[in-house]
Amino acid sequence: MSKPGFHIDLLMEMLSIPAVSRDEGHRANFLEARLQGMGFEVHRTYHNLLMGDPQAKGPSVLLNSHLDTVPPVEGWERDPFSPLMQGNKITGLGSNDAGASVVSMLAAYEKMKDKLRERINLLMLISAEEEVSGEHGIVSVLPTLGKVEAVIVGEPTGMRPAVAERGLMVLDAEVKGKAGHAARNEGLNAIYAAMEDIRAIRELSFQKKSSWLPAPGATVSMISAGTKHNVVPDVCRYVVDVRSNDCYGNEALLEILRSVCKAELLPRSTRLKPSGLDAEHFLMQAIQTCRFQPFGSSTLSDMALVPFPAVKMGPGDSARSHTAGEYILVDEMEEGIEKYCLFLDHLHI
Repeated sequence: MSKPGFHIDLLMEMLSIPAVSRDEGHRANFLEARLQGMGFEVHRTYHNLLMGDPQAKGPSVLLNSHLDTVPPVEGWERDPFSPLMQGNKITGLGSNDAGASVVSMLAAYEKMKDKLRERINLLMLISAEEEVSGEHGIVSVLPTLGKVEAVIVGEPTGMRPAVAERGLMVLDAEVKGKAGHAARNEGLNAIYAAMEDIRAIRELSFQKKSSWLPAPGATVSMISAGTKHNVVPDVCRYVVDVRSNDCYGNEALLEILRSVCKAELLPRSTRLKPSGLDAEHFLMQAIQTCRFQPFGSSTLSDMALVPFPAVKMGPGDSARSHTAGEYILVDEMEEGIEKYCLFLDHLHI
């Protein structure tokens, strides 16, 4: 068993090692060595670190949080990779998102894995490339996990469980017209055709209502057309940011948008899917037993890539993520460890 407070020291050491997405190798090396030194058997896939045996007896439950960060934004008054602890507050890039979840989950995993052994096969994955939903992140580990009954994703939610999460799809649209001379009003203006699409997208409405998430949204966020002031453009291209929910998935929204648009719509990807936890699932029953307050989340996480029932919860505040001066409170991590253990103890599969 690790010494009390080891998670605080571990977090401080983690934060001092830069781990911007797709460049997490040094932090992964450090964590792998540290975890092995603590007696854990670690299975590494790229920069993802898995503890536990997916083939062990009993239904598997996965704890998951990520070691990578976004690049530091402007506005930091000190080195974002030199963490500072002042009283109850730890400041540093990735402290809130999601270093605190990593070390709090690790402390809970160490406390609970043997206690739960007779009824739950507890696994923990510290994943990479979460901030970019990269192909060498959690998706590269999924084939090794086998069947997983539930996932708890560590992200800063104030330890409130997010039982639903919006998905994301980006569409590249192209409307074709016919070139002509603007002075003679010739051709077919692709911009005007695109404007009809944009109007139709703005006027979309959805009948089914989610219990947890906002209605789906589709926003035209970029547009380009034309080569000269006196030439009617024959092509107009635009980009649509689409946010799905548990009532309207990415594929369903793509079909709806294609039905109202003249443009050819090509999704860059449909894999960042929305999620919603069934009201009868044992995760939801544990939430109720523990008297946690569930909610629906509009921010993306690895939950979008996990094909298993999942909730998202962790210490910290989502509003601090990706900001200059990002911080976590020690009290929040202590609460996180306590509530992770309480939640795990009340899972009845």
